[in-house]
Amino acid sequence: MNSSDRTAADLLRSALAADPARPLVTFYDDATGERVELSVATFANWVAKTANLLQGDLAAEPGDRLALLLPAHWQSAVWLLACASVGVVADVQGDPAAADLVVSGPDTLERARACRGERVALALRPLGGRFPQAPEGFADYAVEVPSQGDRFAPFAPVDPGAPALAVGGVELTGTELVEKARTDADALGLVPGSRLLSGHTYDTWEGLSAGLFAPLAAGGSVVLCRHLGQLGAEGLAKRIESERVTGTAVPGQ
Repeated sequence: MNSSDRTAADLLRSALAADPARPLVTFYDDATGERVELSVATFANWVAKTANLLQGDLAAEPGDRLALLLPAHWQSAVWLLACASVGVVADVQGDPAAADLVVSGPDTLERARACRGERVALALRPLGGRFPQAPEGFADYAVEVPSQGDRFAPFAPVDPGAPALAVGGVELTGTELVEKARTDADALGLVPGSRLLSGHTYDTWEGLSAGLFAPLAAGGSVVLCRHLGQLGAEGLAKRIESERVTGTAVPGQ
């Protein structure tokens, strides 16, 4: 990857320039049987559309704080990179009452109502499906995002030295995030082409790093597994083989 990358959005741009067709995020939900695979190009397209929604329709500006109330999911990864593209601070599981806007899954809607700014809800249904009926007071992400532009350009340059991510009581600038992701990638033995299977949640830096940032920084990809405990040892072994996994980050192992 490009050694001059200073934000997570820079890492994605470098990945897109290097090999847009390779897998970047392969997502499993072992409670529903869902599997989704996104190439770098497809993932970047989702990020561009989401960043346009964030900057345009939601009027988010660099430095604004977004409470991200989502589990480990491919759409959560998209929102993390969209925030990085606009310069918005992604406050993972942060306090909606203290945020400028909130993005919520279906299980955290009541908590999300504490936000007095814009509210977006994700149904987290297979194939990015919408809510049967949008929750009152929320924009349905699956309804709003398809019409957004496929290319994104920020209204203002993103400052790599400004806060970019908050998780577990730790706040990181864009540059610090990239540096930590590269350090973690080295510790995990990730190299270009590596495929890391992660069973961690997205509410800690460890989970965010293994589940997105470290593989992205290394030029690898992630097999992101939600509800992995329902799979069992034999099922996990089969997945590691079928997905050509080169390393794992699984809680308790």
